[in-house]
This record gives sequence, structure tokens and C-alpha cells, in this order.
Amino acid sequence: MNNANNARVYKMAFAGVYPLYIQKAEKKGRTKEEVDTIICWLTGYDSKTLQAQIDNKTNFEDFFAQAPQLNPNVSKITGVICGYRVEEIEDPLIRKVRYLDKLIDELAKGKAMEKILRK
Repeated sequence: MNNANNARVYKMAFAGVYPLYIQKAEKKGRTKEEVDTIICWLTGYDSKTLQAQIDNKTNFEDFFAQAPQLNPNVSKITGVICGYRVEEIEDPLIRKVRYLDKLIDELAKGKAMEKILRK
């Protein structure tokens, strides 16, 4: 990934991508609640603070910078997303965005929530 793409992702509004996560999940019979559970598990937001981030149209850079706490089990999120191995992505912010993409992908593929949340 080049720096221009990274910079674009940094400034992208989380609120703009959030409905796409829900749409992807719902197409496969999953729910908005499951998407929210995944996002909160990853970031430490609760439903109220997550909604505030969406309402404020926070960009990805600030969304992750303001996240209460990245889940300590993120190192267990491995595999390929968008042609990149998540665990090998050097840019810390892009890695976090790809973690989220990977988890939503697993949800859409029908994985059990227990497995997605690395329990």
C-alpha cells in the first residue's frame, strides 16, 4: 500500500464506511448489533460512544486515536484481507482498519461470534 492511499484512509469518515459494514453483514443474514459488538470489542467503545463517533463523522485516524482501548487479543487476528496479510501491515492505523475489515469479513462469511471475538 502506498502512502497516498494510506493518507486517504486516514481522512475517510468512519460514518461513511460504517453503513457498508452493516450492509455487508445483513446481506449474509447477520445483524447491525453483531457489527456493533465487533467494533466495540476491537476498539473499547460502548454503543453510546460509538454512536457519537458516527454522529461526529469522525475520520478513521481520530476514530482509532480516540478509541478507549484496542482489544489485547488483536494479535490473534491474522490472515489476508484486500490482498495483504493483516499481521504484516506496517502502518499501525492501516493495520487497525484492516483488523476491522477482517472481522466484518468473518462475520459475513458466517463465522461464529465466539470465534470472531477470539474467545
